[in-house]
Amino acid sequence: MRVVAKFGGTSLGSGDRINRAADSIAAAVREGHEIAVVASAMGNTTDELLDEIQFEVDELDRAEIVSMGERTSVRMLKAALAARGIDAKFYEPGVDDWPVVTNEAGEVDVETTTERAAAVASDLTETVPVITGFLAEGPDGTVTTLGRGGSDTTAVMLGKYMDADEVVIITDVEGVMTGDPHVVEGARNVGQISVDELRNLSFRGAEVVAPSALSYKDDDLNVRVVHYQHGDLLSGGTRVTGKFENLVDMRESPLACLTVAGRAIRNQTGVFHTLSKSLSESGINVDAVSSGMDSVTFYVDETEAERAENILHREVIDEEHLSSVTVDDDVAVVRVTGGELPNRPGVIRDIVDPIADANINIHDVMTSATSVAIFVDWDDREETLELVQDRY
Repeated sequence: MRVVAKFGGTSLGSGDRINRAADSIAAAVREGHEIAVVASAMGNTTDELLDEIQFEVDELDRAEIVSMGERTSVRMLKAALAARGIDAKFYEPGVDDWPVVTNEAGEVDVETTTERAAAVASDLTETVPVITGFLAEGPDGTVTTLGRGGSDTTAVMLGKYMDADEVVIITDVEGVMTGDPHVVEGARNVGQISVDELRNLSFRGAEVVAPSALSYKDDDLNVRVVHYQHGDLLSGGTRVTGKFENLVDMRESPLACLTVAGRAIRNQTGVFHTLSKSLSESGINVDAVSSGMDSVTFYVDETEAERAENILHREVIDEEHLSSVTVDDDVAVVRVTGGELPNRPGVIRDIVDPIADANINIHDVMTSATSVAIFVDWDDREETLELVQDRY
């Protein structure tokens, strides 16, 4: 197999852990596998370096300073591999065959990076490249960075451009867990998780794999997350399935939106649960839900609208603090999925403004970490889809 193994800061946080990392790499090489290594700064080196910058500094100097953590790591790990008889070479910005290059806009230069990554990969049968994570080289040869979680990005990107079979992210957690083991009891490892699921969790606080890294995941590239104490690069952990997609799509059939109003929604616990449960027990699938101060709206398939209205009306009758239920038919939804959407300032305006400029009324806008849903009249669906597709 051809494997890109990324070692996080915790997994390289001491001499003992560097030895453990080198042992796992050496074992995989001796089994006949081609291994490329991406190394983060040891421990919390990058944060500590940033904390010490108590003076005015331009971005070039800042990048040079914070690069010292990764530069040290690759030298340590290369030396540890050499001590085990493994031919290794460290790579950092500035060397002739450094692979990760950005353009003038600070974005990855795909063509150049692909060519250079392939050149590094061509030597994998002879040498283990130990590559600084997080760092890139600008078009003028200066050091740049890939942002927070940049070592993960380096690893999955190079895995893709090196035509690797698998990228292994070695970190301080047992793969993806069912919950934070420091907070909940009985947390266990998840055997596999989709890219979309993991991206949503990552954007909402799960520090497992950087969301920017997962944008390079495709169907041909396996990604796994394992604990640094596991010791085996080729098994265990959590497997990330599927591929990252930027997608604009439209639901093929119309929705109806049912809005229940009443101050109980805000002031009384369990009301939302009761309303949702009544629909669920009647076999009605809810496509989306939105809530206001004194209302909650359920979007269901239009063919179920009359039945859903009767079900919710019974709940309104039974709860004195609920006022009424109303239905609006012929609603379309256009969804934008992928990218960093709501985490990018101005993205909602980028989507909504062209629709407003076309005098299309928007019923609702819903966002998650990786998607935006726009609800409009059914008759406006095609024009809305075209406007959003033109933007994305």
